[in-house]
Amino acid sequence: MTYGLLIILILLVVIAPSMWVKFVLWMHGDEIHEMPGTGLEFANHLIDRFQLKGVTVVKGLSDENYYSPNEKKISLEPRFYDGKSLSAIAVAAHEVGHAIQFVREEQVSLLRDKYLPMANLIQKTGVTILIAVPFVATILRVPSIGIFLAIVGIVTMLSSTIMYIAILPEEYDASFNKALPILEEGYVPSQYMPAIRKILRACAFTYVASALADILRLWRWLTLLK
Repeated sequence: MTYGLLIILILLVVIAPSMWVKFVLWMHGDEIHEMPGTGLEFANHLIDRFQLKGVTVVKGLSDENYYSPNEKKISLEPRFYDGKSLSAIAVAAHEVGHAIQFVREEQVSLLRDKYLPMANLIQKTGVTILIAVPFVATILRVPSIGIFLAIVGIVTMLSSTIMYIAILPEEYDASFNKALPILEEGYVPSQYMPAIRKILRACAFTYVASALADILRLWRWLTLLK
């Protein structure tokens, strides 16, 4: 196998999950006018139903779909905030699922606090070193930084991977233990449920796709710094 082909295969492995998530959300993004409400209205309905006091919904930027425990805020990107698509309803339910986890202080919600701070610190440190190394090498006239960069790259990739793998149970719970049972109660017609499951699966693996995207960004850095 040639070096070029190997690079192409690696890039496909890294990019494919992110493309899959975006494709699933796009594929089920058409408006369904018989839906009783938008993503915003559905999220607010569930907030009232489950008595999630203090939780609010805001319109985020493109691809900003998340729940912030510190702010007790659900962010939905514009097409889901204002839309009546299957993706809008499923994503809203998924993010409300996270709100339920944290408001109820469920065990699964502790994963983020337990694993993310240290992983984020290591990742940010790695990125800072990657940015600083070329300047330091130039000043100190160090001809070879390949080994050092490799070590930094490995640490950064591992921290990123661990960070997202560690919170997968939280994401799975939000999709399949929270959102899916709610949507199966009749909020969505039964003929759409197979599509809803695909969307919720994509929501659960969004962070995995982000982790792989981090690896791609790291690979680009290493390529530029050779």
